Amino acid sequence: MFEAHDIREWRGYPVRGADGGKIGEMEAVYVDTRTDVPAFATVKAGVPGRRRLVFVPLAGASVSPGYMTVAYDKGLVKGAPSIDTDGELASEQEPAVFSHYELQYEPGATGERRLARR
Repeated sequence: MFEAHDIREWRGYPVRGADGGKIGEMEAVYVDTRTDVPAFATVKAGVPGRRRLVFVPLAGASVSPGYMTVAYDKGLVKGAPSIDTDGELASEQEPAVFSHYELQYEPGATGERRLARR
């Protein structure tokens, strides 16, 4: 496995947890607005008719031929905050996404959003 140079190229690829469990398909990349570096991905998870997009940090993610592996187990990711497949992450939901993975959340200096979809 190796680190992805342009994680955006991996949209549509299967995503696995650190425990090897299949989570779903990568849907979008969210960058940290302070650095413009990819910070989270949304993964399409669930069963047909009840799909949702769950958020997972990209730190420590690696790619193999045909799939991406994130640094978190499938169960943790599946329980992460989510949005509808046609939804949008509200700024009020951002702290919960970080908190779920025990990551520190700090909004911008003037209160701006921390994550932006790219």
